Amino acid sequence: MAKTHSRYVCQQCGRVTASYMGKCPQCGEFNSLVEEVIHEEKVSKKKAAVRGLTGRSEPRPIDQFGGDAEERIHLPIGEFARVLGGGIVPGSIVLVGGDPGIGKSTLLLQMALEMADQQKVLYVSGEESERQIKMRALRLKAGDKKTDLPTNLLLVTETNLETIFNHVRGTSPTLLVIDSIQTMYLSELDSSAGSVSQVRECSSQLRELAKSSGISVFIIGHVTKEGNIAGPRVLEHIVDTVLYLEGDRFQAYRLLRSVKNRFGATAEVGVFEMRGSGLTEVTNPSEAFLAERMVNAPGSAIAVTMEGTRPLLVEIQGLTSPTQFGNARRTPNGVDFNRLLLIAAVLTRRVGIKLSEQDIFVNVVSGLKVDEPAADLAVAAAIASSWKDVPVRAEAVLIGEIGLAGELRMPGQMQIRLREAAKLGFKIAIVPKAIRKMDDWPKNIEIIEARSLTQALDKAFAGGVKPKGRKVA
Repeated sequence: MAKTHSRYVCQQCGRVTASYMGKCPQCGEFNSLVEEVIHEEKVSKKKAAVRGLTGRSEPRPIDQFGGDAEERIHLPIGEFARVLGGGIVPGSIVLVGGDPGIGKSTLLLQMALEMADQQKVLYVSGEESERQIKMRALRLKAGDKKTDLPTNLLLVTETNLETIFNHVRGTSPTLLVIDSIQTMYLSELDSSAGSVSQVRECSSQLRELAKSSGISVFIIGHVTKEGNIAGPRVLEHIVDTVLYLEGDRFQAYRLLRSVKNRFGATAEVGVFEMRGSGLTEVTNPSEAFLAERMVNAPGSAIAVTMEGTRPLLVEIQGLTSPTQFGNARRTPNGVDFNRLLLIAAVLTRRVGIKLSEQDIFVNVVSGLKVDEPAADLAVAAAIASSWKDVPVRAEAVLIGEIGLAGELRMPGQMQIRLREAAKLGFKIAIVPKAIRKMDDWPKNIEIIEARSLTQALDKAFAGGVKPKGRKVA
């Protein structure tokens, strides 16, 4: 008879303890330890069954294996295909996460509808009924000329993974969509659906299914309040690709960001716009982000940031206001807080702009998040422009990282950034002075080089224009 014992597993970090605790000693979460009953089976003396991906373990020369680099399934949604690296790789497993209501199920259902015209797709839902999914599919197809739903798209509502595998064997789909992994369970495990052990084991078996059969598997995963995929961290190591659907619920734009991709570039981004008929591709996001820009408005600067291999032009707004409290506030939206503190300190110490009694607000338009240091110069110019009440040149973009000594440093992929700025009609680019001469810079945009932040701001404000009543060192 098998022996049983209990253990307690944290649903946030996976920490295992022998007894219950109100607070996890590893991650500090309260009431996150859940009891799991473990059955200890006797070790069999028989030969263990092989649990490999192909059912055999036989070393062979690498040139005898199939799988070319260009062997991908065409995905009609261009922005989605871009993030995946050019298309769907057969036998891959992809994890899609995001906040509730951000559009994860809508995006994957749109993909399933498009792929069903050429491939057989099995959509498994553990949260919605077939009727609800069909109603969403009809809404998504409302704008198309061909409103008939494809017959190759098969729907089923199921949470038992063994039953789902039976459906897969009976239908032989090319694409399998699981919505969501936190609702799936294996009957051989005593823990409830969504627990650490269930998520880990279900994901492992889905990976074995993908690798052994060549079926491409897409998994929807819930996220925690910190924005990470719920469940054990090993879940992100099991899958081939991890995608996050980001965006402000009050904004129309959604970013599909790749944070892990074994078949393509990481940190790649696809841009979508949420409409009544679903998520629509934004093929030229820089133009869309700058569509409502007010030209010659103080406190506005244009930065060129890289999202993977794609350059994006974004408007950064800055506002300074005399503080009404004892301590001045620093409020960033879309910019790292510590980076804002660094830029404000450099402006005060190296440029002479007194910000100790000024509240500083920085906003990246359209709900984007800019993490790379190449946007430092644009953030500093927006703050200085608001403090001086003088607009930045309307036809200029600002690219550069700011050091603590007030120097400017050259970011990577400068040529790609400048080409994107020139394509959108910008005439001037204020950049750090290059150590070596670059001959392949675009010819249709004027390059203004600056060694320090002070020099760059002088060029950005058309010769360092200073308004009356303000004294700048």
